[in-house]
Amino acid sequence: PNPIDRYAIGDRTAGLRRNRDGSLDILLQHAVPRRDGSNWLPAPAGRFIVALRLYQPKNSVLHGSWPLPKITRLGRR
Repeated sequence: PNPIDRYAIGDRTAGLRRNRDGSLDILLQHAVPRRDGSNWLPAPAGRFIVALRLYQPKNSVLHGSWPLPKITRLGRR
């Protein structure tokens, strides 16, 4: 359970805020974000696994030329 009842982010997730360049930052964290929580995907308190699910992927994904989105750890470990 989490306070916003969100368990995934997809192309139909309402209320996401994109960056000026059109990119999307997703906050994967247990704690409620101090600032805007529009792009927050609540995570367990301990270790967790991130899964990316692609439906009907294009050839670039199938052949390995599409770069996976980067995950950057911010703050303390």
